[in-house]
Amino acid sequence: MIQLRPKEECMFDQVSLGEVMLRLDPGEGRIKTARQFRAWEGGGEYNVARGLRRCFGYKTAILTAFADNEIGRLIEDFILQGGVDTSFIKWLPYDGIGRTARNGLNFTERGHGVRGAVGVSDRGNSAISQIKPGEFDFDYLFGTLGVRWLHTGGIFAALSENSAAVTIEAVKEAKKYGTIVSYDLNYRPSMWKSIGGQEKAQAVNKEIAKYIDVMIGNEEDFTACLGFEIEGNDENLVELNLNGYKKMMAKAAESYPNFKVMATTLRSVKTAIVNDWAAMCWANGEIYFSNKYDGLEIMDRVGGGDSFASGLIFGLMETGDPEVAVNYGAAHGALAMTTPGDTSMASRKEVEALMGGAGARVQR
Repeated sequence: MIQLRPKEECMFDQVSLGEVMLRLDPGEGRIKTARQFRAWEGGGEYNVARGLRRCFGYKTAILTAFADNEIGRLIEDFILQGGVDTSFIKWLPYDGIGRTARNGLNFTERGHGVRGAVGVSDRGNSAISQIKPGEFDFDYLFGTLGVRWLHTGGIFAALSENSAAVTIEAVKEAKKYGTIVSYDLNYRPSMWKSIGGQEKAQAVNKEIAKYIDVMIGNEEDFTACLGFEIEGNDENLVELNLNGYKKMMAKAAESYPNFKVMATTLRSVKTAIVNDWAAMCWANGEIYFSNKYDGLEIMDRVGGGDSFASGLIFGLMETGDPEVAVNYGAAHGALAMTTPGDTSMASRKEVEALMGGAGARVQR
């Protein structure tokens, strides 16, 4: 199904391409009334590399860029603590104002009960959005050093015209050297509205999709980015219409025969802190459904989908079995949402215990 490059000929198991921001978290309070924030790092594509490194022990790296100031160095320090290789970070001169390049900020409050989570991004002119095709040496990375798996996504592709072009360049180069490529569609209308809206999003994502092996996204992502719609789906996505999903993914596979796996998380929001959670994936014309985590109590939902992606990727790389892989993803995503911050604090042992039905009893 998925033909990975041999581990012995690759320096990296996985590399992510994307933006990493400084997350400022008011804890149990609100952004608009906060007097202090806890700092974390986070970014949709980066979170996958960090999860694969810290939870699953893979050797990973991040392709990103920062303005060379104290904020950029703080984010770098967080990345170093997460064990992700920083060798490919581009450092852009800082002009003291941020007109040419700056570091992105992401203010995120978690929500509680009937009050949903709120995110406010401040990422205009971020350093990575300024990087142009040709500035990352993909021949050296994928050819000389070797990478088994590249992950990127629609958040990075939406940052700028440059970012879209770099994404296309990266996935083409990865495929040239036999690297498996995954992509999280992750459609955000607010990010595309000033650069062409959904029409532009579809044009960019349809070009990227030609080079993707593992496509990740929910129903809205597949519709908004690729134009595929599901028929007759129940509002509760955990109790999904399997036939509807199967038909939609069959259409996607017909249009993009390069798709080997398609996957999505399934969430039914009861309150900001209680969700039903599961996941599914398509492979070889079949749908595989994960264990369900009904009534999952959530501390911080941000990054749950990224942790699903890293668990799915790990399962596919280790076992090649889509049913096992989707269960790694769902369990890892569930555990990631029980701790604060964008990134996972779970261990492989905890993920596999949850996959096996372990509960929340005290471990001594």
